[in-house]
Amino acid sequence: MADKPTLHVAVLIERRHQPNAWQDWGFAIADVVPDQGGFGSAPRLLRDDGRLAQTLHPGLAVTLHADEGEGYHLNLSSGAPVWFVMWRIDDEDPSRAWPELVTLSYNEAGRLLDAQERVDTVPLSGEVRHWLQQFTDTHYRPEPKQRKRPASFRAPEQR
Repeated sequence: MADKPTLHVAVLIERRHQPNAWQDWGFAIADVVPDQGGFGSAPRLLRDDGRLAQTLHPGLAVTLHADEGEGYHLNLSSGAPVWFVMWRIDDEDPSRAWPELVTLSYNEAGRLLDAQERVDTVPLSGEVRHWLQQFTDTHYRPEPKQRKRPASFRAPEQR
């Protein structure tokens, strides 16, 4: 396995017109699919019936990094591993949204959420889960847990 294996993906975003009384547009990340170059490089409108529009955004790269091993491990051990997709809405045209980043690291997604970014999840396929598990098994070793003695049991000079 390469040091920084990369998987190219495309993100499918759904846009709903007036999903409720308070919003003109509602967006959801519908799917993340492998992109082997057949989708082109520009976003492609797949469907638009006035109420629901689906746009495929190709050309996003998901690169695995050894220092994100804990984040991959947390994602895999969650019981339901997912893609984390960070996306944005156009400030000038609120009917337009696009994905910025796709990651498999729980920790990276947490940092994005801490920065007030929009992050949605999509279930991970078995094939990609296996690929991520192989990388995580090779590059991640959990820190051994060390018992921390309460201060009251330590000598005064060690407190």
